[in-house]
Amino acid sequence: MKLLPKATRPPEARSAGRATAAIVLPQSEVGPVRAVLQRVVIALAVLLLVATVVYLDGDGYRDLDDVGAMTFLDSLYYATVTLSTTGYGDITPVSQEARLINVLVITPLRILFLIILVGTTLEVLTQRTREQLRQNRWRSKLNGHTVVVGYGTKGRSAVRALLDDGVDKDTIVAVDNDPDHIADAGEDGIAAINGDGTRADVLRRAEVETAKRVIVAVPRDDAAVLVTLTVRRHNPDAYVVAAVRESENAPLLREGGANGVVVSSEAAGRLLGVAASSPTTGAIFEDLLVPGAGLELTEREVLREEVGLTPRATRDLVVAIIREGETQMFNTNQDVKLRKTDRVVVVRGAPSGL
Repeated sequence: MKLLPKATRPPEARSAGRATAAIVLPQSEVGPVRAVLQRVVIALAVLLLVATVVYLDGDGYRDLDDVGAMTFLDSLYYATVTLSTTGYGDITPVSQEARLINVLVITPLRILFLIILVGTTLEVLTQRTREQLRQNRWRSKLNGHTVVVGYGTKGRSAVRALLDDGVDKDTIVAVDNDPDHIADAGEDGIAAINGDGTRADVLRRAEVETAKRVIVAVPRDDAAVLVTLTVRRHNPDAYVVAAVRESENAPLLREGGANGVVVSSEAAGRLLGVAASSPTTGAIFEDLLVPGAGLELTEREVLREEVGLTPRATRDLVVAIIREGETQMFNTNQDVKLRKTDRVVVVRGAPSGL
């Protein structure tokens, strides 16, 4: 099978693709009704606070239409016309103390009240600045993170596996040009870049230069090869693992710099074949692929008390030893001693409570 060239797009579409290469950080959504109610409650609280301050200092105010003492209703009326800047002038502060309170207390509260009333407009005007500040803070924290190119079914499954393995979701960045996939990433609490993962400028927005690992889970094999080549050009040290549909394209990915290649069609086919011929074995394989349930296949460091022991003497079932960058599959006939610098791939029971 030969790789098909990328589908050609008109200049307008290419320009649109570049324009949508935007960073989308996850954030909590507040419904419009709730947002309005919050502002109404705050505005009422400010109104009552001003009315209370005026009522407590009622002797310092003069009502042109009432020679009696200031009632709370008079104070509430004064607070309403003052905060709304209507200012009829029928109730005025006359004492020095009342005027000082108006300057130091009521005027700042009037400004706060107006800000609340026009909060929606101010929020729109400041949203871009706040979002830019959030992105700058997010960029400053990115180092040794994971970039997932393609947030479809394969990409989401890869992210779930990382999260189940204890990876912090704040250290994961998804890249995809499908708005629905970007929305899915936001719902999962994952920062996302809306853009074409084969483009260098899009990957740079994901800070691929400082990434520790890159997962390539795009739907097309030719795109997977282009993404891998682009990643390797900007980060020769990252661990890159990619998925392809056809095994014929796996060598291209390895030549392009992928450290690991998963052939999705063959892997699924083999699992189907095992499950058909031996349902129990198939169920065990499937269980091993799901972290946090039943048995799990995981990689860990050699514990201090395990140094010098054989893999058979460890508390977990060792299936492979990673030594000096090379992976050695272990079997019970081997006489191997574990070293402090080794890492082991083990099968063990999932932690309780998961």
